[in-house]
Amino acid sequence: MELRDALRTTGAVRAFLADPVADDVLFRVLDDARFGPSGGNRQAWHVIVLKDVAVREALGALYLDAWHDYVGHVLEGLVPFSPLASDDERARAARRRGDAVALSRPDGFAETIASAPALLAVSVEIGALAATDRDLGRYQVVGGASVYPFIWNVLLAAHEYGLGGVMTTVATRREPEVARLLHLPATHALAAVVALGYPQARPTKLTRKRVDEFVTVDRYDGDPFTGQ
Repeated sequence: MELRDALRTTGAVRAFLADPVADDVLFRVLDDARFGPSGGNRQAWHVIVLKDVAVREALGALYLDAWHDYVGHVLEGLVPFSPLASDDERARAARRRGDAVALSRPDGFAETIASAPALLAVSVEIGALAATDRDLGRYQVVGGASVYPFIWNVLLAAHEYGLGGVMTTVATRREPEVARLLHLPATHALAAVVALGYPQARPTKLTRKRVDEFVTVDRYDGDPFTGQ
């Protein structure tokens, strides 16, 4: 697959065929993905391939529990888990949890994630992150640059082998429980869970902002960059 095509057609896939993902295919996906960049080339990620049904189901239950919290925010018209949410907004979202549970459906992604053909838990060593925004007194985002490019590489590589998938951070809402389940060391954080499989359908028309809607010249409030 041409790189340009891969960049424009690797959308989130959450519905999979029943076909299993062979271990050798998954190995090749990870073998290609490992060339993702990271701070100082420390490659501080660790991937757990989840095979045990009991472990999968336990993770799925934790995921679904966190998903109800996520949906509660959506029902209240809020950005889920926004770092800038007020105490009132947090309380309003919490009050909608019961409504979120009532909307749960047996065939939803959150309800069936445990049965994904391939399921990966990706953690990262916290002390290896080059978090240059550590001391700014605001929500930290920079450390993710040392793990999420690798996870995106997993999705790109999966596409090359005919797979589709999605990276989801919802389970991190229940990180202490997930850490106990997966025996994560205290030095690691759960970065994401990745579900992979052969897609029932692959999105071909992704909706994204135009370049001139998010790129400006010289300043944040500068002229839109049009390439002209």
